[in-house]
Amino acid sequence: MKPSTDTLLRRFKALADPVRVRLVTLCMATECSVSELTEVTGQSQPRVSQHLKQLCAASLLERFRDGHFVYYRVPTIGEDAVSRRRLLALLPDDEPQFGRDIEKLSDLRAASGSARPSVDDNDGALEHRLLHKALVELTVAAPLGDLLDIGCGQGRILKLLASRAHRVVGVDIDSDARRLARAGLLLAGSPNCTLRQGDMFSLPFADAEFDTVILDGILVGSSRPAAAVEEAARVLKAGGRMLLLDSARDADIETLKMDYAAWAATTGLRLAPPRSIPDINPIWLLAVATCSDSDTAAA
Repeated sequence: MKPSTDTLLRRFKALADPVRVRLVTLCMATECSVSELTEVTGQSQPRVSQHLKQLCAASLLERFRDGHFVYYRVPTIGEDAVSRRRLLALLPDDEPQFGRDIEKLSDLRAASGSARPSVDDNDGALEHRLLHKALVELTVAAPLGDLLDIGCGQGRILKLLASRAHRVVGVDIDSDARRLARAGLLLAGSPNCTLRQGDMFSLPFADAEFDTVILDGILVGSSRPAAAVEEAARVLKAGGRMLLLDSARDADIETLKMDYAAWAATTGLRLAPPRSIPDINPIWLLAVATCSDSDTAAA
């Protein structure tokens, strides 16, 4: 048989079990740890681990380590992503068991304190709405595609932009922030998001992997901001956009604008005029940078 036929048969076999279908459905909604999957399904940990091994062998799930934990989720990229997505689309949306499992996982994360809302989620200040409006406007000008948020924290921007992007990855060095972000993204219904441990000077991604990269409040106060911009540029696709976002509370706005220009020039990026948000007494500075070579080619 053709390799594609053999793969399909292995996936049918892997899905021919009610518990494994429940595991896949949970990992479509969010990335899950073994302990979470064990608690939600009521199965023993060895049994769940065996199911997960079979699902990974059929390329229906992937595993990755985040700090001390191992997480599982349905892969969103790869050569067979389309065929996998078509197969899993056959799973019924109205199956009550799937809904109960998601609800139980949400309750589990809430009980552990993981679902505590961030300060920004509770803050309805005009300044926050203006920042959100400015970010959303950028998605109208050009699609986000595959989005990377470096310094994602508790996922404020991830939740805002997830529905406007294809694949969304948040990176933060703080394990507690990633835990809170996972809980918030599950509650927000953002299944295309994943969280990864990493630092801004050595990102765990291949060259030219993302269409949009956000440096999310990490440059001000950094010991090597130009190096962080350079590393972000490494994972940015040709023609992609880099968004530089920093709080202006702890920096002089004009000095920060000059710093942005210097960091972009050092990295070979073309920087559009930064935008102060709001215009008067700014709280944030937002700028868009693109690769000079790609701009020249496009012209």
